[in-house]
Amino acid sequence: MRVMIVDDEDLARAVIREYVAGYPGAEIAGECSNGFDAVRAIAELKPDLVFLDIQMPKLNGFEVLELLEERPKVIFVTAYDAYAVRAFDVNAVDYLLKPFSRERFDAAMQRAAGEETAGAFDRLVHEARRHTAPLERILVRDGTQVHVIPVGQIEHIDAQDDYVMIHAAGKKYIKLERLAELAETLDPKRFVRIHRSHILNIEKLARLETYAKDSRIAVLAGGTKLPVSRAGYVKLKEFL
Repeated sequence: MRVMIVDDEDLARAVIREYVAGYPGAEIAGECSNGFDAVRAIAELKPDLVFLDIQMPKLNGFEVLELLEERPKVIFVTAYDAYAVRAFDVNAVDYLLKPFSRERFDAAMQRAAGEETAGAFDRLVHEARRHTAPLERILVRDGTQVHVIPVGQIEHIDAQDDYVMIHAAGKKYIKLERLAELAETLDPKRFVRIHRSHILNIEKLARLETYAKDSRIAVLAGGTKLPVSRAGYVKLKEFL
C-alpha cells in the first residue's frame, strides 16, 4: 500500500510517517504540507491511501478531494471533533482525531486495507461539500491549473449536460458537475435557480422583462439575458 501524508503540521506528518514505517506492506509515496501541492502530488504519484488533514492553508481537505481525478482511499486527520464526525459521516475510510494512538492508527490502516471504496468517492466529495455549504468559492481544475472563483464574482451558471458553465468576472469556466448538485451547495439567499438550465446570482440581476404571456427574461447588469421558468419566477418574486 502506497501512502501519502497531507498535513500542514510537521509534527503530525512525523507521527504518521513513523507509524506507517512500522506497518507491514505500507510505504510512504510522498508528503505535502498544503492542499495545492497535494492535488498535484496525488495526480503524479497515484497513492493507494491518503492521510488527509482537513484544516490547511490554501485548500482544505474537502477541497483537495473535489479536485482529485484519481480515486485513492482517504483517512481524514483532524484536531476538531466536528470535522471528525463529519468526515466519518461522509464515507471516508476512517478518521483520526489528533492526538491519536498507535492502536487507533493500526485500526484505521486495517480498515483501509480491506475497505472497497470504489463508487463511494464521488459521494464523499459531494456530501462533504453539502456539509460545508454554503460555498464561499468554487474550484475549477483546468489541466495542472486550479482556478479559485469567489462566489461573489459569479454572474450566472448554466447547465451543459454533466458539466456546468460558470460565468464570473467576464470569464467562463467549465466544471464537471451537475447543475442540481452545485445548486445544493450555494447560498439560497444569493443564488436562485431561475430555470432548469440556469442559476442566477440575484445581485447581478438588473431587471425582468416580459416577452410573452407568462414568459419572462432575466436581464443581467452586463446585458446577458436568461430565460425564467414559472417556478423560477416564483422564487425570484421572493427577492423582488
